[in-house]
Amino acid sequence: MRILAVSDLHGDVNPLITYLEDNKVDLIIIAGDITHFGPAELAEDILNELSSFQIPVLAIPGNCDPESLHINIDNSPAINLHARNLVIKNIGLCGFGGSNPTPFNTPLEFEEIQIYDEAKKALEGVTGQKITLFITHAPPYGTKTDLLPSGEHVGSKSLRRIIEELQPTLNICGHIHEARGTDKIGKTQIINPGELSHGHACLIKISDSPDKEEIKTRIIEL
Repeated sequence: MRILAVSDLHGDVNPLITYLEDNKVDLIIIAGDITHFGPAELAEDILNELSSFQIPVLAIPGNCDPESLHINIDNSPAINLHARNLVIKNIGLCGFGGSNPTPFNTPLEFEEIQIYDEAKKALEGVTGQKITLFITHAPPYGTKTDLLPSGEHVGSKSLRRIIEELQPTLNICGHIHEARGTDKIGKTQIINPGELSHGHACLIKISDSPDKEEIKTRIIEL
């Protein structure tokens, strides 16, 4: 299975559309900030356009999306992963959108205790799968994926705690544009693919062999 994971569209889906016209993937994952502070209807338009490629789309809202965006995802052909989970070909997927509190009072922020309770519950529902993908908008605290140029870490401490406790195979995140890159927490690989609006993405390849579950990831330029 080939999965294309992106984050931080901020209303610009053109790099992804261009890529899909020339490349085949089996699943698209969007890790939040589909719009840049709205309007919510723009997210529906973007998800409808992506779904026209006949590829399943899984999405969560970001902190810069309107508070009601999860409803708009439900109204589109895309699958809303916010605080939810599902299994596709023995791969467990779950997600949690928005972010931990920021200094900017953006539309979709959650207190750490709510992130811990709801995101952990979603991930616990798929821990029986050999490969688990944990899709969050905010990165986990204290990694290369939540590091500002100032040297300050601004990710979610709850997400880090959940990853330490449950060890999903992979955490796809976003939110901190300057922190594109990879890291690890225990056995969990953390990937912030960077801004889709700047042509950044992550390609995930998962072996289809029933005897060997293998996952390879690569940050790419679209």
